[in-house]
Amino acid sequence: MPKRHALFISLLLALLCAAATARASGSPSLVVSQLYASGGNSGASYANDYVELFNRGGSPVSLSGWTLQYASAASTAWSSTALSGSIAPGHAYLVQLASAGATGAALPAADATGTTNLAASGGKVAVVNGTADLTCGASAGSCAGVGSIADLVGYGTATDYEGTAAAPAPTATDAIARAGGGCTDTDANAGDFAAVAAAPRNSASAAVSCSGTQTGSSGSADAGVRVQIQPLIAVSLGQPTLDFGSLASGATVTPVNESVTVTSNDTAGYSLAVRRTSFAPRDLPLGLSATAPTGGTLGSGVSSTTLAAIPVPPAADLVIGTTSAAAPAAGDVWATKVGFTSALPAVPAGQYTAAVTYTVIAR
Repeated sequence: MPKRHALFISLLLALLCAAATARASGSPSLVVSQLYASGGNSGASYANDYVELFNRGGSPVSLSGWTLQYASAASTAWSSTALSGSIAPGHAYLVQLASAGATGAALPAADATGTTNLAASGGKVAVVNGTADLTCGASAGSCAGVGSIADLVGYGTATDYEGTAAAPAPTATDAIARAGGGCTDTDANAGDFAAVAAAPRNSASAAVSCSGTQTGSSGSADAGVRVQIQPLIAVSLGQPTLDFGSLASGATVTPVNESVTVTSNDTAGYSLAVRRTSFAPRDLPLGLSATAPTGGTLGSGVSSTTLAAIPVPPAADLVIGTTSAAAPAAGDVWATKVGFTSALPAVPAGQYTAAVTYTVIAR
């Protein structure tokens, strides 16, 4: 074969290989920006699972020939949803997926629709420049060398993910969302994503400007700020042990003070109740009186002057009192007294012990 023909064939093969590589490569600007996996479940905010894509680059991205693919946490069997159209810079693209029931609101108008059912506990989602189903995902980093993957998000119990750990799992009301409105991509799922209230965007939603993609002489970027305050409710006692000392049968016993401090940030308030165990080898008639703090209301049968019998399970707890607001910073102090509702009965000599349990429950 003449040398020029061999050279021409070599160049042709090189060009064909380069073209194939270019078609297989993903767009670095196209990412998963939000994922919700409890569509239709009990307590769900939305009736369908969804994945929101986002173009964090400065140019439109054509989705012709692209797919959104999903595999369960440890699986290498992927299912695909075909994508179409294009995504403008700074815009989102909503992919509506399966529903587990009728609970939850309808999603905004979807830009693509599929039948994939996302697992809430964990799974893997990939944005793929191609239609062939992936086969990776059995272990961390196994999808890293697949050139057709533009973005991979492993969440919850997923066995593969970007970075050193998976993103958190979404909940019935929370999606997992990429920081910066979708702009942040450090190739670390655990750091790039956080659980936030589900709020899907579609291609009609307002654009978000990402730092580094501006074409003018100046630009700006928004950083989302999130903080979640956890519910707080606790009870503490002034005395861990109430000791009445040595007494004789028939004695009338002076009640012992026990301050009960309740800490609660629940704006609906709480209820405080009490129960006890039986004395052994013979039960004794233990009772309680109480004074409510400011804003508190004593329960039925409870007063500040007369001891009410403290019940023993399976009898229902005695409700000491309730509130309808959060406690102050220092807590609500319920001044209780524990004593005997009648003179001590004639019982065998010995030491008698029981346990009194105070329980606080948010309303």
